[in-house]
Amino acid sequence: MSKALEVSGLKKSFGGVAAVRGIDFHADAGEAVALIGSNGAGKTTCFNLINGQLTPDGGRVSLFGLDITGRSPELLFRSGVARTFQITATFASMSVRENVQMALMSRHREVAGFFSLATSRHTVAANELLADVGLSEQASRPCAALAYGDLKRLELAVALANEPRLLLMDEPTAGMSPEERNALMRLALRVCRERKLALLFTEHDMDVVFTHADRIIVMNRGRLIAQGSPSEVRANEEVRAVYLGSLHV
Repeated sequence: MSKALEVSGLKKSFGGVAAVRGIDFHADAGEAVALIGSNGAGKTTCFNLINGQLTPDGGRVSLFGLDITGRSPELLFRSGVARTFQITATFASMSVRENVQMALMSRHREVAGFFSLATSRHTVAANELLADVGLSEQASRPCAALAYGDLKRLELAVALANEPRLLLMDEPTAGMSPEERNALMRLALRVCRERKLALLFTEHDMDVVFTHADRIIVMNRGRLIAQGSPSEVRANEEVRAVYLGSLHV
């Protein structure tokens, strides 16, 4: 596998507080990597440094060898970075298909008559993406009528419309039932493998993390304290000391 995402010496402080302390890790193409840590560990800051919400004080972020450090979310989008959010954002009054069509129009930079053209542009590609995430039968329904789990699937289809090389998922299973969580993560992993894209996700549900991640990165107080396979992380003494009980170790 090739390194899709590489983080080297990443640093960020807020006033006198070091939120991220020179961490290093990578995610390979076709690999699902979980970034975990308790509140205040620095994982959210790290995630936001990678996706352009924050500018690092030091270090480097690269995508397939291309330096993307400090790029805006818009430029990262054009570079092949897609993100889903903890709170799903869709156009509720538009159909499921139209939401994907609009994402495809954005990728192709078709801005003239953006809303009026959404029903006629990229129909075939939109249908293919909806088939990929299991929403073909819902294509004509308004987003407002979708169940929460289906909205998460739609959000994934919208993210994939940009043909990303790196997919960032922020708390993807928040608010879902255990069955929905596992179904969504199985879907995300299948897409990751098939499209050879790297998947980096944050997640509080440790059952989801240890069931679906290929590798796990653990942060505590701005430092990276462990990384490896789920079994390696379970056996790590520092992880056991910091997260005793929460990781079922």
